[in-house]
Amino acid sequence: MTPIAVNASTKIRERLAGSPPPVAAIILGSGLGGLADQLEQAESIDYDEIPGFPVTTVEGHAGRMISGRLAGRPVLAFAGRFHMYEGHAPEIPGVIVRVAHALGARVLLLSNASGGIRRSLRPGDLMVISDHVNLSWRNPLVGPLVPGDSRFPDMSQPYDDGLQRQLHNAASNVGVKLERGVYCCLLGPTYETLAEIRMLERLGVDAVGMSTVPEVIVARALGMRCAAVSCITNQAAGISAVPIAHEDVLAVTARAAHDFERLVIEFMRALDA
Repeated sequence: MTPIAVNASTKIRERLAGSPPPVAAIILGSGLGGLADQLEQAESIDYDEIPGFPVTTVEGHAGRMISGRLAGRPVLAFAGRFHMYEGHAPEIPGVIVRVAHALGARVLLLSNASGGIRRSLRPGDLMVISDHVNLSWRNPLVGPLVPGDSRFPDMSQPYDDGLQRQLHNAASNVGVKLERGVYCCLLGPTYETLAEIRMLERLGVDAVGMSTVPEVIVARALGMRCAAVSCITNQAAGISAVPIAHEDVLAVTARAAHDFERLVIEFMRALDA
């Protein structure tokens, strides 16, 4: 582990003494933090109480970790993540993942808000990420090998097929429409130009955002199974003529939050972990 992850996990373990190890960790993206309120027997720790955790600066990211039970299963929910565009080094977004792994989680479920590039996607759609393209030009594993990491993680299947199937089964069980597609991570914080979206469309990208990929890379280096869900908050530049604003992103995730929560609760209920 990295020194930050060691100190953070030690502090959290002290606060959660007696709690069972989590079967999964959930990272909640912009506007999707309401799932944390669904946890039972919950104990919350603000990020500013965790050694080495930065303070979240983005609206829609509460900045707290919640331990509790979801569908009867012990989980950790992280309401808020760290983005490279906030000025963090590439390894910082993965701190949450390293801490979750140190506390016992071996399954990682991520969520994010993203712009839809595939023309059939509409604001409010939920999309299971089947693969990704990393165009942030950053990798959180660059540097000395962290003890416990794989030096050269295989990324031919970053998103676990079995977990993807379980998400689709969960969606069917609760009547939630679920898309599937390829996600691209850009550095941000600017939204994309028309030319960039045309390029990404030709590359076969379905949705674009500014997160998730660094965390998945770290999780795979640790051997964790990953699944991820994007909330499509807008049609990307050029697909729609409507200018993009973060306030609108949060408004759409608020509308989609109920279906997202139903999906994740049902997923956890049947999770094979």
